[in-house]
Amino acid sequence: MISIHQSLIRLLFFAILVAISISNSLAQPRDTSYELESVFDKADDIPSVRSLLLQQKGRLIGEQYYKGRRANQPYNIKSASKSIITLLVGIAIDKGFIESIEEPIVNYFPEYFAENPDSAKEQLTIRHLLSMQAGLESTSIFNYGKWAISKDWIKFQLDQPFVEEPGGKMVYSTGISHLLSAILTKATGASTKAFAETYLFDPLDIQIGGWDRGPNGYYMGGNNLSMKPGDLLKIGQMILDVGQFEGEQIVSKEWIWDSFKTYTYSNYNPYGYGYMWWNREVAGYKVFFAWGFGGQYLFMIPELEATVVLTSSSDNPSQNRSYKKPVFDLLEHSIIPLLESNY
Repeated sequence: MISIHQSLIRLLFFAILVAISISNSLAQPRDTSYELESVFDKADDIPSVRSLLLQQKGRLIGEQYYKGRRANQPYNIKSASKSIITLLVGIAIDKGFIESIEEPIVNYFPEYFAENPDSAKEQLTIRHLLSMQAGLESTSIFNYGKWAISKDWIKFQLDQPFVEEPGGKMVYSTGISHLLSAILTKATGASTKAFAETYLFDPLDIQIGGWDRGPNGYYMGGNNLSMKPGDLLKIGQMILDVGQFEGEQIVSKEWIWDSFKTYTYSNYNPYGYGYMWWNREVAGYKVFFAWGFGGQYLFMIPELEATVVLTSSSDNPSQNRSYKKPVFDLLEHSIIPLLESNY
């Protein structure tokens, strides 16, 4: 017969084993490899997806490429290029090339306004361009073709009539972001690409693919920059680190904070808009993102210290943006739960 003393010893021993087991489970990160494979499989179910990369706390969790795509292959990130442009504007301000976002654009296009005086348009500022609140008729979507084949992209955009009050509702326009590329070149004395290489791409060890130029010779301010998914991931991590990359301040903290505020809202989606960065709530988290036509995404989830890159084929995507729902479903129901488990 077991004595009370022996029973107490056994209970104590059992309690110690339980405590050790709990301690070990807390110390050891949970194996999420199965969930990761499940996320990659679900991404493969979306026909357009070509790459998916997940990073958390500065560590690559996993990456997958589809339909023959490779890690070293640059992708046309389409309108996600606009988010790169706004980083360059911030750097130009930090370096003193541009005085302020309150500068009127007439300072940079005096020849146009000398031939086309317009007191209202002359009051437009760099800030209006950054937040897509210039109010000029869009050169995107149904007007994009006319703008793209025009002989002067700057004149075509500035010629557009006002459809909203400056500083009011968003009028999303690739021509507006192209004005920023021209301003960068005029302010810095270097092409947008050369300026980007000196102050952004080279410090992050990024080698871009192609980048289209407009008929005036300026690099395209809002479209057709090609980057590797892993390099987009570096951009996202730099932003999560409030403008720093490997100890170097690439762009000021103030510019990062200002860029990710909400100044206006999309007319077509439940998205807020900062300085060419989108935001919306997903699964209870505020998600900030760059977005390019066809499904080119750089997502940042600060609460989870996570960056997600998803690129897609841009062959024949629908104008109604039907590719968005499966991507955001994947983010909400698969990617974010994995990141929560890993956090």
